[in-house]
Amino acid sequence: MRSVRTARRRPDADEEHLVRLVAKGDRAAFEELYRRTSPWMAVRLRRRCADEQIVAEVMQETYLAVWRAAGAFAGAAVGGSAVGWLWTIAARRLVDAFRRRAHHAEPPPEAAPRPTAPAAEEEALAATVGGDVGDALRCLAPELRQVLQAMVLDGLSVRETAALLGLPEGTVKTRARRARTAMRRALT
Repeated sequence: MRSVRTARRRPDADEEHLVRLVAKGDRAAFEELYRRTSPWMAVRLRRRCADEQIVAEVMQETYLAVWRAAGAFAGAAVGGSAVGWLWTIAARRLVDAFRRRAHHAEPPPEAAPRPTAPAAEEEALAATVGGDVGDALRCLAPELRQVLQAMVLDGLSVRETAALLGLPEGTVKTRARRARTAMRRALT
């Protein structure tokens, strides 16, 4: 009961502290962590997936993983943040959900390939960023566009982008620099 009172007495506790309490089995801390982080997590997942069922599954799997693995959270000791850790879990669960869905939705071999339509993410990107900037962005290599989208459009830090894409931070910085250089060339 002590840990429940701790979470209630510390409404100003940061997310890292809440994760530490969750690791000790504190349900009130888990509820507070969910209350604080689930709205932005759902928004970020919906930016990448329009299927509400997949978003709901990923949210559930993410918070179940948080409950089970909170003790493994290293936090500031390794330069991470609780929010970044949560997003990394969610992003990986989303990729897993896409893979499961793709595996179960294999088209029959007799289905002839149709002209490729732009991906939903590309259409959203075109609607968000139009004109010459949008054209230059669409001409970038996919790995450069991913980094630029995560850092500029999603507002992620280098560390969060690295965690999301499963890349070293140095690679993210290099790709971001290359993407900006390519964008400057394309826009001059």
